[in-house]
Amino acid sequence: MLRMTKKADYGLIALKHLAVTAPGGAASAKEMADYYGMPLPMLAKILQKLTRAGVLRSLPGTNGGYMLARNAADISALEVIRTIDGPIILASCFTAHGQCDQSDRCTVREPLRKVHEGIEHLLGSIRISDMDASETRQPLHIL
Repeated sequence: MLRMTKKADYGLIALKHLAVTAPGGAASAKEMADYYGMPLPMLAKILQKLTRAGVLRSLPGTNGGYMLARNAADISALEVIRTIDGPIILASCFTAHGQCDQSDRCTVREPLRKVHEGIEHLLGSIRISDMDASETRQPLHIL
């Protein structure tokens, strides 16, 4: 089953918060953890990882915190998920080694590759700026 990790979920929630809710576009890890009921140590590590990747900017000092390093329209869900969790792997044949016990007689590798690429394309097209819950959106149709 393909499932997003809790860490990626928390990262997306924090970025949306910074883009939409945070006054002045900045908030502390504690403020976000308290607001959304997330474990502070886990959220702090996620925010540090996103800062090292250039998605966030850290603001030092007593009133410091985090803010987006780029415009929310320039940050995709795929970038955030890959930064936090690494590459998305639907099946072992999509890894660097690209082999499994069934590689020689596999009849679903190509259809699964298309599903894998579709998922990556969809996540790559969703921007943090698209995650404003106050907007009414049409449902996404994958097929």
